[in-house]
Order: sequence, then structure tokens, then C-alpha cells
Amino acid sequence: MATSEQPDLRVVEICAGAGGQSLGLEQAGFTHARAVELDANAAATLRHNLSRRGLDGEDVVKIGDVADLSILNPSDHVDVDLLAGGVPCPPFSIAGKQLGANDERDLFAWAVELCGKMKPKALLLENVRGLSGNRFSAYRQHVLDRLRSHGYVGEWRLLNASDYGVAQLRPRFVLVALRPEFAEYFRWPELIDGEKHTVGNLLLDLMGAKGWESEQVEDWAAKANGIAPTIVGGSKKHGGADLGTTRAKRAWALLGVDAMGVANEAPSYGWRPALGKPGPKLTIEMVARIQGWTGEFADWEFIGKKTTVYRQIGNAFPPPVAKVLGDSVRNALLGVGEPRTIIEEQDAVHDPVYTLLSSASRPVTVDQIAAKMLKNGYVLEAPEIERHLVNLSRDFEIATVERANGVLTFKLGEFRAFVGQDSHSRHELFDQNRTRIS
Repeated sequence: MATSEQPDLRVVEICAGAGGQSLGLEQAGFTHARAVELDANAAATLRHNLSRRGLDGEDVVKIGDVADLSILNPSDHVDVDLLAGGVPCPPFSIAGKQLGANDERDLFAWAVELCGKMKPKALLLENVRGLSGNRFSAYRQHVLDRLRSHGYVGEWRLLNASDYGVAQLRPRFVLVALRPEFAEYFRWPELIDGEKHTVGNLLLDLMGAKGWESEQVEDWAAKANGIAPTIVGGSKKHGGADLGTTRAKRAWALLGVDAMGVANEAPSYGWRPALGKPGPKLTIEMVARIQGWTGEFADWEFIGKKTTVYRQIGNAFPPPVAKVLGDSVRNALLGVGEPRTIIEEQDAVHDPVYTLLSSASRPVTVDQIAAKMLKNGYVLEAPEIERHLVNLSRDFEIATVERANGVLTFKLGEFRAFVGQDSHSRHELFDQNRTRIS
């Protein structure tokens, strides 16, 4: 919450979840003007905690489809300080089909257009590492092009939560965009120095809270001397609280954790692992602590039953990472520090084939693309260009025409993503799958 020593910076948060980003931004000095979340359980947690902090949680938090104007009307929040959110991850997740623009859950492109309508001073969006891959190079380029057209300087950065005091790697791909007058003061958060948490030292007190002998707890903590695998299980496709894939379970086992579910309470006096089990299961409180709800972020209460709460935690953006990003955005908005020379990220070419096709006035062949690439300093052989075209066709309309000599030509068409169109297939697919979207 803003204090008397600093201005009241306002944030509108979309896809807010149970409040990991909300809490971090609050600690960075932002007050919520609006928060929107589809899942009623997560929204209940967010409402509860914002109300505890003096806001009208019922009024601030809206439950429903963020693209519904009755839920969030951009004209009500023009010129807000920050538009932030963690839009759905499955469209870009390596563990999924990476449908990108063809996934009804994709709201990244829509959020960029929302930014163009709301005209906030800054935009902060986070997603999974998959968005940083080659598959989505053209998608990223298109996002930066659109931001530039809206008057923003945008930058991407892959951040690891473990670099900011969180006891898991949890890589997140973050987009920050600001109006030029603020962008020159923006700097990505510096890595936090000092001793990093391990699972063992982070959970030592919780493991012993129900009477498990101190010697056993200390032996367990000594084994759990690394950071955790990325906390997962936030998807509604999971039947219950579960710490991840077979590979993740093996990683948990090396830390002395039984990942086949989540316990109701910590081990009691005399507890020993069953034959073949690596150690105790984690409790919800332990999982939340690994996700970053510890120290200054510990005062957060989750609403719901165990599986529901676990999903809320599994979907969350770690509060410590949200705070350091919020600090960086706040400092930029307040003009803290020396201005820097802006080297616009948009000038960095994420996908040279997309860049060429987006500016081409007529259809071109693969050979013509290769020749133009070479002229621009890129050496791309035909097979690589064809791979670019295949990826492009997944997110953009590509018009293919065969010439009289049998050679194919290609021309870039419309972006397939949902950006607010009334006629987009997203509406029907969203309604069909609403109960499974998380």
C-alpha cells in the first residue's frame, strides 16, 4: 500500500489469480484500482486479502472473463500507472501443444491491445519460459511492433525466481513496456546477493512443527540442500494436489520429498517414511513458502480446500519476483536514478523472416527470402527458412500461391490471435472450455 512518503501509484491487474503478483506489487507501492480473475476460488482469496489491507475487495476484484467489457472496461482506467498480469501459460508451455495464437486461452496479444486502449504509463506481463523459444520468435516480434505503434518501448527478459530469494528456479519470461519518458529510467532488477534458500533451511521449522524429532528433521534438511523443482499442479486437468511430472518427482525425491500428493500436516513424533518412499510429503503451507510466501510476504491467507488452494499456489507468480519488478517499474515512473540511453528492444530482430515478410509488398519465394536475408546479414538456408514459415503459419495467416513454373510464393496475412474481435473463434471455444481454463 502507498504510504505518506510516496505517491499513490495505481495498478489494474488482469488474470490476477490468488494474488502472488498482487502482493509483490503492493509491497512495491502500488494500490489496486481493479483486479480481474476468472477462477472464483482464487478471486475469493484475493478479495479476502485486499479487504484485510483496507481496500474494498468486493469492489476491486471482479470475477469473470477479463475480455468481457462488463467485467473490465478499459475506458474506466485510462492513464492508470500500471497494467499488469500473468496471462494464461498453456498456449506457450513446453509441456503443452504450444498452440500460441490458436489457443482460446491466449490473452497475451489481447493484453497488448488493451494497453493501447488504456494507455497506462507502464505494462508488465509475465508468462512461461516457452514464450522465449524459437517457436514464438515471430509472435514476440509482432508484440513489440504493436507496442511501438501504441507508443511504448518494450523489453523482454527471462528471469529465474531463485535469483530473487525464492527457493526454486521457476523461470518466467517477462515483458515490460513503458512510455518513452519513463522507459529511460527503467532498469531490470539486480540479482539479490547473499545466501540463497534451500528447501531444507526454508522448511526446517515447518517440518518440525507437529513433533517430528529434531534429529530427524535436521537429517532431512541436510538432504534437502538444493532448490526445489518448479512448483506445478495449477491446472484444473490435474485430479488433485500433485507436485508434477515423473521427472519432477525424481528431483523431489533427491531432496527427500515424497511428491505423490500433498500432506494435511507435517510429520508427527515417531514418523518414518514407508518402504520405498524418499521422505515426507509437503503441506500446503510448505508449498506456499517455496512459492515465495515467506518473510515479508508471509501474511497472506488462502481461501478454500486443499486441492483448490494448491492450484492457487501452483498458478501464482512468486511475490518476491513481482516486488523487485514492481520496484523497477515504480522507480521508472518516479524518475529515480540517471536516465539511460534507450536501445529499443524492438530494433532487435527476433524473427528475420517475419520482419521481411511483414514489410514485403508482394509475395516472395524461399530463394528471394534467402537472398534478402543475406543482404541484411543473415545466412539462412532453404530448410531453415521453411521451418520459420511453418512456425509463422501457426500464428499468422500465410497466403501461398504457386507460380506458373511451380515455385511457391508466400505473403504474410493476419495475426490469428484474439485481440478483441467479436467474430473470433475464441469466444465459442472459451465458453465450451470455461470450467477447465486456469
